[in-house]
Amino acid sequence: MATMQGTALAGRSVRLTLWILLFVYIFNFIDRQIVNILAESIARDLKLSDTQIGLMTGLAFALFYTALGLPIARYADRPTTNRARVIAVALTIWSAMTALCGFAQNFVQLLLARIGVGVGEAGCSPPAHSLISDIVPPEKRSSALAFYALGIPIGTLLGMVIGGLLADWVGWRHAFVIVGLPGVAMALLVLRLLRDPRQAATPAAGASPHKELPLKDALRAVMGSRAFILLLIAGSAAAFLSYGKVTWTTIFFQRTHAMSPGEVGFWYGIVNGIAGIGGTWLGGYLADRFGATNRRHVLTAPIVGMTVAVPLALLAYQATDWPVALTLLAIPTLCNSLYYGPTYSTAQGLAPLRARAIAAAVLLFFQNLIGLGLGPLFFGMLSDWLQPSHGEESVRYVLYGGACLGLIPAFFFWRCSLRLNDELDRAG
Repeated sequence: MATMQGTALAGRSVRLTLWILLFVYIFNFIDRQIVNILAESIARDLKLSDTQIGLMTGLAFALFYTALGLPIARYADRPTTNRARVIAVALTIWSAMTALCGFAQNFVQLLLARIGVGVGEAGCSPPAHSLISDIVPPEKRSSALAFYALGIPIGTLLGMVIGGLLADWVGWRHAFVIVGLPGVAMALLVLRLLRDPRQAATPAAGASPHKELPLKDALRAVMGSRAFILLLIAGSAAAFLSYGKVTWTTIFFQRTHAMSPGEVGFWYGIVNGIAGIGGTWLGGYLADRFGATNRRHVLTAPIVGMTVAVPLALLAYQATDWPVALTLLAIPTLCNSLYYGPTYSTAQGLAPLRARAIAAAVLLFFQNLIGLGLGPLFFGMLSDWLQPSHGEESVRYVLYGGACLGLIPAFFFWRCSLRLNDELDRAG
């Protein structure tokens, strides 16, 4: 057998790797989510419908993100691939394309630039998940992946706050350029500092390198798990609601509560970001703590959290004063953020060693195609459909429905948890 020196990195190197990947993921979500706070300004300037906003913020990005996710994950799973280099190149591409969004003169040009952002971001999470799973022991994997996932709420917070303030100060075009260009410089640091433990690995004398697992076999191993299928449905439903609600809640505060992009970006960005950070970290912590005694409890926090979030979200969208609405949204946002670390650590546990990036990519494929691709679009189409009867309040009623649908992912997480002990034993 081959001995992989460097696969079990020293604690200091593990921490450095996790911090670098966190910063990369923060840049990922700043560039992905800034378009949400800028959407209303873009729509007024380019005269876009709510359906076009949904296409721009979701489907255009998600189609190419998901289409490229599997082949990039396949490449990342090769024993000879330098995953750090893949991540650095991806960061360069999505940052440059974010800056190009600021030069769009019409809907088609903006759509193409957003597609470019999706192409770049497809190269981030599959190799990052694979790398983290290699350097962190299974009993700490939920916390490590939750730490990486803090990039989602932190990036969303910064994207909204910075994007909203820049939109008020210099306009949406300059906002894209100012936010996009620093990512190119960050990519150079990633290339210099981030190390893939595979590149430091030394095979034992006489040992042959691991053969690449055929794609058909990797997909069969991943999709052959009933628990993974249930996890896939739950994670995709959670992403569908999360992306749809984030996009349209920012528009809801601008239309219903007459707030400026800067005000929404600052206040909603801070509340949503802090609650998301707390929920993401807490989800990983609870999964590792309670999953140590019974592995089905890895998913207990998301099940309970998503159920509790429903009535609180309904109260928040019903509130007539925006400070009250924002305060009430904090708890359901925290509860709905508990699922990321448990979901991806469970997926890594159910997947064979040489199919970990594929497992992450399959989950990301459906989460982004269904969640990011269809969530904002579906919410926008519903808003257009309701506008003749409800006017500016159409978004409020769409968000009522989105809050109630939170029971669907909770149900499928529960069904998945019932099978976890048996299937993780078989996978182990």
